[in-house]
Amino acid sequence: MIENQKIRPAQVIGPLGEPLTVDSLPPKGTTRWVVRRKAEVVSAVNGGLLSVDEVCERYGLSLEEFAGWQRAVDRSGMPGLRVTRIQHYKSLYERQRKF
Repeated sequence: MIENQKIRPAQVIGPLGEPLTVDSLPPKGTTRWVVRRKAEVVSAVNGGLLSVDEVCERYGLSLEEFAGWQRAVDRSGMPGLRVTRIQHYKSLYERQRKF
């Protein structure tokens, strides 16, 4: 491993503009995932605070589930993480890809 890859930031900017640290992330074993918590975890990975593997282990997520959260944020922002709106945003994205 390259020495630089071991360096991690002490904090990153969260989805609402607040500083996030490892201690301020949702607790290990969280099972109730609201939009804000999902967005915080995605921000932590995108900012280098945690790796994808660490997040999956810490929260008991599959790689596919976390990747889905990342795609939702990339495509639609925080609203895309709402479970009740997944189909809406998915069909919207599919329509946009066709054109």
